Amino acid sequence: MSRLRNHFAQLLAEDRGDVPGWVMITLMSAVLVAGLLALAAPAFEGLFNQAIDQVSR
Repeated sequence: MSRLRNHFAQLLAEDRGDVPGWVMITLMSAVLVAGLLALAAPAFEGLFNQAIDQVSR
């Protein structure tokens, strides 16, 4: 039992994860979404105004 416990403890100690990679992916995704939103904002505004105009008639 002690041997299994030591093996399990060693596996846990070695598994630190890849936190910086996930942080970078999250940041890059957020920047990409913000950039696309900045480029598409006028088109979205036009679509919204057109839909409101059609409903208001």
